[in-house]
Amino acid sequence: MFQSLAAVQCLLVGVVLIWSARVKLFDRRAAELAGNSALGRLLGAGRAVPAYRVLGGTELLLGVLLVLPPAPVAEPLAAAALAAGFVGYLWYARRVAPGASCGCLSARATPVTGRGIGRAGLLVLAGLLGVAAGGTYWLPALTAAPAASVGLLLVEGALVVALSPEFDAYWLLPLRRFRARLTHPLRGGAGVPLLASVQQLQLSTAYRQVAGLLTSDVREHWLEESWRMVCYSARYQGRPATAVFAVPAGELAPDRVRVALVDDSTGATLVAGAGADR
Repeated sequence: MFQSLAAVQCLLVGVVLIWSARVKLFDRRAAELAGNSALGRLLGAGRAVPAYRVLGGTELLLGVLLVLPPAPVAEPLAAAALAAGFVGYLWYARRVAPGASCGCLSARATPVTGRGIGRAGLLVLAGLLGVAAGGTYWLPALTAAPAASVGLLLVEGALVVALSPEFDAYWLLPLRRFRARLTHPLRGGAGVPLLASVQQLQLSTAYRQVAGLLTSDVREHWLEESWRMVCYSARYQGRPATAVFAVPAGELAPDRVRVALVDDSTGATLVAGAGADR
């Protein structure tokens, strides 16, 4: 079982390398990607594009060797070494050129992040695990333990996608939109953003009538049934006070905003209503 799971790592790494090579060798924006990457700072502007192409050719050759038989141990070992080089390069790029594009798996301009470094680290581990297969080709291994092998490949493939910012537009952004539709972040419940409540508060008559008394930004806030309570420090007739606003949490209705001024020393309510006299 272990040997079968180790052998299918060559398929995983090979497919990822071929996909990466596709961008570097055949995408019409490859030269632009190379120029926007950290290769220019590492090798010089004149060498960035040729180095990008050579890297793509290396990835394509190694990826094809990993996918096709035979399966000598040297192939996954070379893949692990190449992925280790990716880890070092991405770490360097993040330090010296944080705004540089990765140019790894997509023509989409994406900066180097910890996720990209983690993806390269995953390929290092997969390559080393492939070495443990001892030269077993992945196809017979896959047929020997199909359920476990396919399950492992699916999990690892999902990890590669999750660690690739280049693919966020295809799964992460739709997932966030779906979550927003389910949770209705601008309507009621604990999902109401504080900023939305403050913006509504500032449109209200209550806020305009006491704005000159306020001496701080938002000090604290909490949700109470269908209202968000927002507190500010204030001074009322020379006395320190707290302005407590009640803002509708489930609708845009600034005319319903209410305010109370509470004496900080005694806790007594000084003024309550839609506004307050100075």
